[in-house]
Amino acid sequence: MARISSDRFAGLLFILFGGGFVFGAGAYDMGTAAQMGPGYFPRLLGGLLVLLGIAIFASVKTSAGRPSAGSLPWRAILAVLCGVAAFGLLLKPLGLFLAALLLVGLSSLAQQRPRWGEVLLSALVLAGAASVVFVWGLKLPLPLWPAFG
Repeated sequence: MARISSDRFAGLLFILFGGGFVFGAGAYDMGTAAQMGPGYFPRLLGGLLVLLGIAIFASVKTSAGRPSAGSLPWRAILAVLCGVAAFGLLLKPLGLFLAALLLVGLSSLAQQRPRWGEVLLSALVLAGAASVVFVWGLKLPLPLWPAFG
């Protein structure tokens, strides 16, 4: 059985997930562009994801030197999952800014040799942007810093 390239596999996953969103949003009212219903946005994004998946799947040229979908980058998967899990668990006790710093720091361990200066700069910029957008801009009730006391 021939192995499928990781790029074609990603295209297939995009098609499957997009199709799932389109199908799952079928129970909700679509509405119109002027008055969007609850199913409008998921269907739109799902459709775009399907189109992107088709484009990726069709444009990939097979190459013997490319990694196959059978070899998963476990280090990267675990690093990103640990970063997201730590963010979710530590958001309330540490606050958004510090939890976002940890998210970026742990996720950067997905690289073989992270450049710590770039990781720190990225973490500071992303934590600052998340703080501005979610706490001050959208006024979400998220703690920005740890509660002392």
